[in-house]
Amino acid sequence: MDSYLIQVNGRGDHAPMLDVHLKNTGNTISPGKVKGRKPRWAVRASEMSKKTFNPVRAIVDSMKVEPNPKKAMISLSLGDPTVFGNLPTNDEVTQAVKEVLDSGQYNGYAPSVGYQSCREAVAAYYNCPEAPLKAQDVILTSGCSQAIELALAVLANPGQNILVPRPGFSLYKTLALSMGIEVKLYNLLPEKAWEIDLEHLESLVDEKTACLIVNNPSNPCGSVFSKSHLQEILAVASRQCVPILADEIYGDMVFADCKYEPIATLSTNVPILSCGGLAKRWLVPGWRMGWILIHDRRDIFGNEIRDGLLRLSQRILGPCTIVQGALERILNRTPPEFYHNTLSILKSNADLCYAALSAIPGLQPVRPAGAMYLMVEIEMEHFPEFENDVEFTERLISEQSVFCLPATCFEYPNFFRVVITVPEEMILEACSRIQEFCEMHYQGAEGAQDLECDK
Repeated sequence: MDSYLIQVNGRGDHAPMLDVHLKNTGNTISPGKVKGRKPRWAVRASEMSKKTFNPVRAIVDSMKVEPNPKKAMISLSLGDPTVFGNLPTNDEVTQAVKEVLDSGQYNGYAPSVGYQSCREAVAAYYNCPEAPLKAQDVILTSGCSQAIELALAVLANPGQNILVPRPGFSLYKTLALSMGIEVKLYNLLPEKAWEIDLEHLESLVDEKTACLIVNNPSNPCGSVFSKSHLQEILAVASRQCVPILADEIYGDMVFADCKYEPIATLSTNVPILSCGGLAKRWLVPGWRMGWILIHDRRDIFGNEIRDGLLRLSQRILGPCTIVQGALERILNRTPPEFYHNTLSILKSNADLCYAALSAIPGLQPVRPAGAMYLMVEIEMEHFPEFENDVEFTERLISEQSVFCLPATCFEYPNFFRVVITVPEEMILEACSRIQEFCEMHYQGAEGAQDLECDK
């Protein structure tokens, strides 16, 4: 009889080692009895899964509230421009995918970083003298979310920290914590159109800081940084030798009175991983096509970061090949009027929403300059019956059937976020209901004090 030792990795109920005797019966080996342990099921969720936490889902799922059955639900909460059908993608975009599908040439596996010709198309589209790009500087990903995930995974180790905007897109924290990476939140300033508090940002940097996330244009703020402010951000990153992960999924989605500056075009020394994709500008978030653009003109990333991205991309076999095949045509043949019309609708909705909410006592909206959102401050002292923004938005649903995301989802209490991609008549109706709701619950300074005394 031959004896074998089988090592079992595990904690808790798992025995560290099993002594298994195998009987040699010639051509076959059959297991004997397991000594020292009665077999039993002990399947546990991984530590990574336990660390994965989406604050938006956690807050929204806990809002156990029914809308007013007498009023049709108006959802201003989901950042998906396709929901109401008023913002379809362009026919050129759709036709490009149809032709690729009919060709039958893109049904197999592609290289994990994307087809060479498709990477060339993205590089050519974003190439400019200030920030030159070649195909080898492009990694195609399954949506911008995966681009952010790969960028974080290649730049940061467990135990390190990253600098994240507050308010900011919740996915940054979700991904970082699942990887064992600490999140440090730097403040954005609503009174300065959501510019970064640069002094606060720089005070957070330490020897364990792996990268700085800059989201411009912003979700959830709808803000767009000026050229001078981006240069100030780059100066901090340069002084502290911290690379930048630029979330630019809303790049070029800015209103006519504003200009979008890709941050890489303003830097000569700070290495940048810029994440983008088709989802928002081309209005096809479900197609899951994103990319990382590697800007490294001082060769600070070197081969190590590029090789790391290649290895990480091999965890899945790249993004959808059908959409890859259509990329060159989508990028180069989508007519300019499509982008113009989309932005015209968003700007009109933003102006309508801002004007309507500005006229409501107790609310202070911050005018957006791009993307698909605006943030609204709730002057909580005038709504003393509500503890916080979550309670405020819950009651807004139950009484008026209007659903806005409480900004606690974005680490910024006592605000709420409005999505401006809905049809105009829906925006106007929602704002009218929000006004009715606020008028019902608003308390002036004297009334608020009386209510506080009654508690």
